[in-house]
Amino acid sequence: MFSKGLKYPGVISFAPERPAEIFLLDVNNDDLQPISLPISKGFDMSTFNPHGLSSYIDEKDNSVYLFVVNHPHHKTTIEIFKFIEKENVLEHLKTIERPELYSVNDIVAVGPESFYVTNDHYFTDDTMKQVEMLIGSKLTNVVYYSPEEVREVATDFYSANGIAMSKDKKFIYVSDLTGHTVSVLEKHANWSLSPVKVVQLETLPDNLFVDPVTGDIWTGGHPNAYKVFFYNKDDPPGTEVVRVQNILSNNPIITKVYVDNGSVIQGSSCASVYKGQLLVGTVYHRALHCQLE
Repeated sequence: MFSKGLKYPGVISFAPERPAEIFLLDVNNDDLQPISLPISKGFDMSTFNPHGLSSYIDEKDNSVYLFVVNHPHHKTTIEIFKFIEKENVLEHLKTIERPELYSVNDIVAVGPESFYVTNDHYFTDDTMKQVEMLIGSKLTNVVYYSPEEVREVATDFYSANGIAMSKDKKFIYVSDLTGHTVSVLEKHANWSLSPVKVVQLETLPDNLFVDPVTGDIWTGGHPNAYKVFFYNKDDPPGTEVVRVQNILSNNPIITKVYVDNGSVIQGSSCASVYKGQLLVGTVYHRALHCQLE
């Protein structure tokens, strides 16, 4: 599943009047036609502004839940949906709004109602957000939420952005966009996190995807952040797709798998792989599908 239609302060939108949507894409189908998923009645679609998302499969009954970071009126809520597979419908279950979840970028679900999120800014005022980025303060964080508790579990990031869980579910990975890093955090039984290591990249890593087969980390990166936020159609932002292998080893293998100057795809924000296929999403441009060699 993936979302379309984010309206984010300071970032261009090529279709500002089009409503946001959640899509389902069957990568086993050769025509690769995404299906727009209707959302059950009672949910306010007029203010739906989806950002990061994460799915969770309940092992008890194989129910599929979708967690979506939403920014209605430029605030932050977390929306929990249940995927009704027979009807291809998302049933809205719950809206979560807490003071600790004030500038959420991405989310990774760890239970039917529990998750980790990244706050990508410390300030909520748009002007102060820009000041925060310019001075390079390390004030952003990771928060754990469950119905029983909400607490900060990691901090000291310039701009905590993408978040994902390792294949064995023992570690949480966090990308620091302006820090050019991916951090490895060990997950404990009480849901606290402790730092393990930080891996430096030669790009600004956005969202993270963990290959469920190999455990490799994939990210869509930005070679130039200025071009992303100050869009110029004559000099568009480029795209970089990076794979990190063996991140826990002393010598992780970091590979730029795909690089483009913006002539094909602009402003990559995520990358995922499945059976030799690479899917690349963007902040505000099109998506790309290609075969890996």
